[in-house]
Amino acid sequence: MSGGLLVALGGAIGALGRYALSTLLFVPGHFPWATLAINIAGSLGIGVLWGIGLQQPWFELWGRHLLVVGLLGGFTTFSAFSMETVSLWEAGRPLGAVGYISASVVGCIAAAWFGQRLSGIG
Repeated sequence: MSGGLLVALGGAIGALGRYALSTLLFVPGHFPWATLAINIAGSLGIGVLWGIGLQQPWFELWGRHLLVVGLLGGFTTFSAFSMETVSLWEAGRPLGAVGYISASVVGCIAAAWFGQRLSGIG
């Protein structure tokens, strides 16, 4: 199976998993527990998969596409952000990691705010 098909299959499964968990945990007007749980679970999942698969042939052949990019990408992109931050830190680039965290959080919140303004909300 090609990389693109593996990503699509994993993405569909991940998106359905996110939908199911969101439906179970979402309470309108309350703290976003569903999103927090999804982001933490996805970050744990990518850490486990990366640790187990990095030196394994199956990971390079199909695992990275199906499980990391597809499944976890469809479930949460926060897992990729988390793994990239860990990689920067472990590469001896703690300032890069902190900068990436800061730029991502502030930049994404600012972009969401600006996007609402562009759309006429707020």
